Order: sequence, then structure tokens, then C-alpha cells
Amino acid sequence: MLRRSFIKIATAATLLSGATYMVSAQPEARPNILWLTSEDNSVDWVGCYGNPRAQTPNIDRLAAEGFQYMHCYANAPVCAPSRSTWITGMLAISNGTHPMRSRNAVPHDRIKYYPDYLQENGYYTGNDNKTDYNIGGRDDSDCWDNQGKVDWEALKQKQPFFQIYNSYTSHESRAQGDVENTLHDPKNTQLRAYHPDLPDIRKNYAKYHDAMTRMDAEMGQWLQTLEEQGLADNTIVIYCSDHGGVLPRSKRYLFQNGLHCPLIIRIPEKYKHLWPAEKTGSKIDRLVSFVDMPQTWLSITGSKVPGHMQGHTFLGAATEPEQEFHFAFRGRMDERLDNARAVCDKRFLYIRNYMPYAPWMQHLQYLWKMKAAQAWDAHVKAGKTSEVQARFFAPKGWTEELYDMQQDPDNVNNLVENPEYAEITSRMRTTLRAWQEQIHDTGLLPESEMVKRAADHNLTIHDMVRDPTLYNLPALLDAADLALEKNPENLPPFVNLLKSPDCGLRYWGIVGCFLLNHTEAGFQGLEDSSHEVRAMAAWLLVRNGHKKEGLDCLESLLKEKSYATLAVLNILDWMGDDASPLIPTVKAMKYTNDEERMQEHLLQKFNAS
Repeated sequence: MLRRSFIKIATAATLLSGATYMVSAQPEARPNILWLTSEDNSVDWVGCYGNPRAQTPNIDRLAAEGFQYMHCYANAPVCAPSRSTWITGMLAISNGTHPMRSRNAVPHDRIKYYPDYLQENGYYTGNDNKTDYNIGGRDDSDCWDNQGKVDWEALKQKQPFFQIYNSYTSHESRAQGDVENTLHDPKNTQLRAYHPDLPDIRKNYAKYHDAMTRMDAEMGQWLQTLEEQGLADNTIVIYCSDHGGVLPRSKRYLFQNGLHCPLIIRIPEKYKHLWPAEKTGSKIDRLVSFVDMPQTWLSITGSKVPGHMQGHTFLGAATEPEQEFHFAFRGRMDERLDNARAVCDKRFLYIRNYMPYAPWMQHLQYLWKMKAAQAWDAHVKAGKTSEVQARFFAPKGWTEELYDMQQDPDNVNNLVENPEYAEITSRMRTTLRAWQEQIHDTGLLPESEMVKRAADHNLTIHDMVRDPTLYNLPALLDAADLALEKNPENLPPFVNLLKSPDCGLRYWGIVGCFLLNHTEAGFQGLEDSSHEVRAMAAWLLVRNGHKKEGLDCLESLLKEKSYATLAVLNILDWMGDDASPLIPTVKAMKYTNDEERMQEHLLQKFNAS
């Protein structure tokens, strides 16, 4: 029997249910799995990944006893799309479940969840207790035998088991609010290059270090209880975060620290045939994507791996060749719109921005509960920041970004225009495009049009985008690529696109005209049947001095409660002072959820609340 002592640095609330005592576990041919997940932390907050200021002794010990993956990346930098990817084994951007808190359905008769296959193979499944799968048409708890507090008696009696424990202690909310009286010394922090050196920002770093230490103590409790229950010798332990983060410009962003996540797997001696290296404590150099995880867990348990899963098995006898690239995506994050893709290898990160006219750091109600966001924002508005620190509050401008993650871990030195990296940029761009076609990237339509088109044809988004007569992805990608070139020679094709029967192609036509400031297209787009096209056309006119025509169109969309209302509210924010005549209309409207949050922000921004 393995015996370990786990370090309890912080006093944590009692998390474990059931009696704690020793039992004799009967050997099992199939391993139990305990999957420990923490929320919102990148590798940068974990000691064994190289941060000497982090106090995470239990996770560090687990790495010494297991296998530490050095290149594990989330496919989405926020929880719901990330967990949608986990539960299906399919990329959320392939199913249309990538917009945050969207609850779009998938064809559940064909796309089961990975616990379904574990149960078919005789596994008892438990989840304590995070779901957040971002999928409609099936209750999140439906796929678990026990969706709630862990039942240790059931785990002992119903082996083999697959049990999840999710820690909320490192969640973004734990970095919000008061930042005074931290246990961690605010002076003992290493600020990112894009963060100004301000007291509240240093304190926010310290506050999150405290949260990570408390989370680590929870993980120590779980590992200790596994020992005391006599289950450690039969149980593979997995630890990872659900995406990167957590301070401003990490969570929700496709930069390195929004995607690069810890992954540690401890495999008992009796399952040594599953080891990825000859000895424990090894650092594993393999590139792993989150989408690889569910089918890998199915594979090492001897469960069926369904054909719809899109990852690659990275453990056990069925291990597949390592992939050269990892892919990631970003769509709407709560009330704020954006659209971007990323591809990286172990060194370079390439980002493609489909909305270069929008800022990176858009005001987001939940994020702005953090003192660091408030302090950074105020410092930028006061004109006291460096160019790098101010950059992220301005419109991106860049349609492409390339970073050397080894030399520039803060991702502030864009290499796209450097001719020395032209070949790498071209290779990444081509690789990304091929992947988008392969996985049926659903995000080449604005979200409201994507949802509407699927509903109009009584289809899930998953099925709609796989019908080329309804979703001509190569054509949409071609149109988007053309628009993002910002080349005046492309104006004639954009004018032709505005005549297309496909509103998606018309949308990219108006975006191309917007990026080239072609006013005439704005008048043409005002009468478009697509509300998204109409809104972009109106903004184009306002920007070019035709304020009455543009504002009248936007006001009309607001008053008729357009299906693109959230896009209109975002555009008003991006427009700045030009939007002020419409603030009374915004104030008079009744909104809920994301639209209400945008309404509150606009009223506060224009001192109209």
C-alpha cells in the first residue's frame, strides 16, 4: 500500500463526505480514475511549472510521483466552451457551442457524452460537481451516476469508478473584491509586461497566490483521503485546470497564459504499462490538447472511443502519434463580442483576429469586479501607461499575431511583420485554415446568424454546418480572408459579395468595406435583410460623417428588438462619443442577461445611469 503525507498549508473547509478509514481494495483489471480539476489557473500559478513564488506543495508532490506534461493547452480560454469540448470529445467550435453561456443543442442521438461510454463499460461515474457544458437538449447531470458530493462508500463498492472533483477555490471570483491583508506578500510577485506596476495590481497577484495555495490544500486533502480509503493503489490521479488565467488579459484570451495549463497524471505501479516514461517524476514533452483528454480516458479504461471524437489518444496501448499543432478558438465572452482562432506548436503561437476593429480588453462586467482590471483601466485612461500596457484597450488593428512563446512568454512582441518569421507565419496560417475546414468551424457566421440559420432549417448547428448547401465554409473562409487583407484592390469583390444570397458572404463583404472605409457600401447595407450586415453598414456610415442615416438604422434595430441587439450594443460601445444620441433609447429598453449588462455599461460610460 502506497503511503504519502500531504501538506496542508491553508485551513480549508471540510470538503469530503463519508467516513475516512482504511479498507483492503481488491485488485481491479481496469483502473479507477480520480480527475481533480481546478478553475481558471494557467501553469504560471503552479510551483512545479517554474514559478518560485507559488506555494503549491501538494500539486508539486503529485508531479514528483507522476508525470508532468509540459505542453498541455486548452482549446478555449474560458470554462463553458472548454467543458463543452471535454464532455463531448468534440471541439465546441465544431458544434456551435463556443459562445459563452449559449446552450445550443447538439444531436444527442448521435453525440453521447464520454461518461455514457464509461458506464457502458461498467464504470461507476461521479462528478463533484461542476458541469457547465454549454449544451442544450440534455440536462448536464444526466450523464453521471452521482452528480454531487462524492460518495466514498459507493466508490469502494462499485469499482471501477471514474470520479471528478472540481475546485472552485481558484476561480476568477476568488480574485475579485478586496485585495488587502493577503498572506502572500504583494512585493513578492513578478508582474506581466503588460500590467502596470500599481499597488492594487500587485495585491491582486498576491490574492490569487493565496487562492492557489488554498486550492492546493484541497488537492492534498483529496489525495490523502484516497490513501485512507485504501484506493490509491488502484486509482489513476489526474490533475489539470479547466483553462488558463486568471488576471486581466489571460482568461478569455488566446494568448499563452489563457491556454497553457498544468496537466499531471499519477499512475500506480500496477498500471505501469500505461506510463508515458520509464520513471515517475518525468516531465513529458508531448503536446496535448484538451480535446485529447476524453478519448484518452476512454482508451485507458478499455471503453469504446466513438468516431465523432476529434482528439488523439496520448496514453496507453492505443497511443497515437503526437500532433505537431494545437488549435484554439474564442467567440463571444458573456456580453462582449469577439471572434479569433489560434494555432501553436511548442514554441510559436499564431492568432487570427476576425474582428480587428474591436479592442482586446473590452469592458466586461464580471472581469471588472477585479481590482486589477479597474486599476489598469484607470491608469490607461489617465495616460500613464507604456505603449504595451495601453495597447490592449485600443482596437486591435492586427488581423494576425505571431509570438515566440519561449522568448516572449507575455506575448507582447508581434512577429508577423518580421520577414525572418514570414515562413512560420505562412505555415501557421495555412495549417489553421486546413483545420477549420476539417472540423467544420461554425464561427464564420456572426453568432446570431448562426443560430437563426440553424433554427430556420430546424437543425442543430452541428448538422447545419455539415450541409454545404446551407453553410459553404470554404467560401466563407475565402471571403473572411479577403476582408482581413485590407487591400483596396479587393473592393470590387466586396461589392459583389454584398449581392450574394448568402447573408454570411454579405457580412464579410460589409466587413471588407468597413476595414477599407468604403462609404457607399454603408448605404447599400442599410436595407439588408441581415441585421448583422445592417448594423455594420450603419457603423460605417456614422464613422464617415453620415451620422443621421447610420444612427437611425441602429436605433431602429434597437427599438424592434433585433436578433442582433447584442451586436448593436457592442457597436455603440466601440463607436465612442458618436453613440451618445442613442443612449436615451438604450436607457428606455428592457433587457435581460448579456444585453442588460451591456446596457448598464453604456449608461455608466455616458453618465446616463
